[in-house]
Amino acid sequence: MTKRKQKSAPARWQDVDELRWAVQHWVTRLGIKRVQVYVRPMKRKWASMSSSGRMTLDASLLKLPKELGEFVIVHELVHRLAPNHGKVFKSFMLAYLPIGRNAKSVFRRGSKPSVDMQQVAWRRTVRNDATIQY
Repeated sequence: MTKRKQKSAPARWQDVDELRWAVQHWVTRLGIKRVQVYVRPMKRKWASMSSSGRMTLDASLLKLPKELGEFVIVHELVHRLAPNHGKVFKSFMLAYLPIGRNAKSVFRRGSKPSVDMQQVAWRRTVRNDATIQY
């Protein structure tokens, strides 16, 4: 008889400070200038990034798994390197977060607040498949 592995719940953010720390970590990793981080409730977006370096994150990101939150953070920071969602932007996203296709599909399903956490299956694997599309 084989034992089944118990699936552990995805890691969640502890507080706003941990979310801000993650932003600063990615700022350093991407090699971009420091950004100002604000966390507040947002109705229609998960986050926004101004051209002056102000990142506003939706407070409900604290309820999501860290990997989804990191996807949002990296997505907004990559806009500092590539302002639109063209090929350069997609290349940066794939280089820094190879989970892209899974995360994108979760965020495409319906409106912002309705992410079904039971359908989120994360596998943090590097994909060398050039056909991955965002």
